[in-house]
Amino acid sequence: MNKIRTIISAFCALLMITSCESFLDITPEGQVKRDELLSTNEGIEDALYGAYSQLRTGSLYGQEMYFSSLEIMSHTLYCYGNDAITALGKFDYTNTSVKDRFEAIWIGMYKNISNVNSVLNSPIVENASTFPATIYRGEALALRAFMHFDLMRLFAEQYTVNPNAAGIPYATEFSLKTPEFESLAKNYEHVLADLLEAEQMLANEDEYTDQTIFMTDRQIHFNVHAVRALLARVYLTMGDKQKALEYAEKVIQTSKATLKTKTEVINDLAGVLSQKECLFGVYYANFFSLVNPKLEQTTSYYALTLREDFMEMYEQNVSGLDYRTTAYFTSIDLGGQTVYRLSKFTDIYEKENNASARPSSLILGINMIRLPEMYYIAAEALLDNDYDKAVDYYNTMVQSRGLEPLASDMKLTQDLINTERYKEYFGEGQTFFNMKRQNLNIVSYDNKVTYTPADGIYNIPIPDIEIDNRK
Repeated sequence: MNKIRTIISAFCALLMITSCESFLDITPEGQVKRDELLSTNEGIEDALYGAYSQLRTGSLYGQEMYFSSLEIMSHTLYCYGNDAITALGKFDYTNTSVKDRFEAIWIGMYKNISNVNSVLNSPIVENASTFPATIYRGEALALRAFMHFDLMRLFAEQYTVNPNAAGIPYATEFSLKTPEFESLAKNYEHVLADLLEAEQMLANEDEYTDQTIFMTDRQIHFNVHAVRALLARVYLTMGDKQKALEYAEKVIQTSKATLKTKTEVINDLAGVLSQKECLFGVYYANFFSLVNPKLEQTTSYYALTLREDFMEMYEQNVSGLDYRTTAYFTSIDLGGQTVYRLSKFTDIYEKENNASARPSSLILGINMIRLPEMYYIAAEALLDNDYDKAVDYYNTMVQSRGLEPLASDMKLTQDLINTERYKEYFGEGQTFFNMKRQNLNIVSYDNKVTYTPADGIYNIPIPDIEIDNRK
């Protein structure tokens, strides 16, 4: 397994330098190189590895779309004295540094979408009907839908608030230019079409597991269970709780993923993919070098600090010991004062300069979709029409983290589910999207300011570069 990951890591590094650039080269010479690369199964696999590797860049899920910008906007994290982070936390979308962040996200996403479209437009994948072409097509469709969906969640209005809102361009061809803008409703049609076809393409993937190197370590590929989990997320965002429940339960019941026990929470996400709960993650051997200075340091103007009342969320109105408090956070002494840092993603083996001792079964990387989300979706979807079953899903989830079941004199509410979600996904870039989906107020990290949807906190403008390029 280590040998396989070494091959993947080396190849992805090469792709970062060469292949991804050549994909974006649409001169005749570049076109020929691209066509040659995508004319064989090996070339298709290489291109997909390159697309996966692009997800881990700093402007995407290696930082901004994971533990940085989205967490700053949800006021989970902040940074004293950093004007750029302060502006982002105040939702000042006119600030130059803030605009630069979103421009980098926009460009990075659409470049990688174009890379994926190269794969989808190739003859082998476009006409896929048998293995392994069906696997390639399924993964590529899921990747395209995944990236567009997050762009929609970021740059478009919430669908349930305004289903007639303007959407984003949905790119289906390899091109340096994005297509025309379309409605948000049309965006969702495209996302669902891509994901439902991906589910069909990947339905029988278990029959081919370990037949080739590409079919090993399915956690680092957009496998069928990850597709279904993403469908649950999409349907919930659209307000279709029945379909969200259907797919969440399908993942819970049919995937090999299981909830870890409370004693397995420690270090389960520490720079590695959760062995039991990760449905889809991005392989990233150097994640520690990005995370450590941003989350562990205390004196840098770029280091992110936890909101002031974070621990109260884990301790209020609960019985039992929440094992996440020691798994996700580390206390240090700073001049006689106890200060907490978010150590949830810090590779303990790298931190202790003992990487050679890391078990070979662990995959270094970023957890993108995890099983607990399916339990929260199921509980929320059932809350109004099957309360007892909703409580069962909620209790199963909290008990896996060391907490007692909901007390008989307490009522399960959406607020309780939101709080539990918040605690579980602290730092993973999902809280802002969950708040936007429900059109919630956001309370500042110091509890001094309440930002409301009416303040425009969810109205992130399309980057100027996209508008200017269309003039």
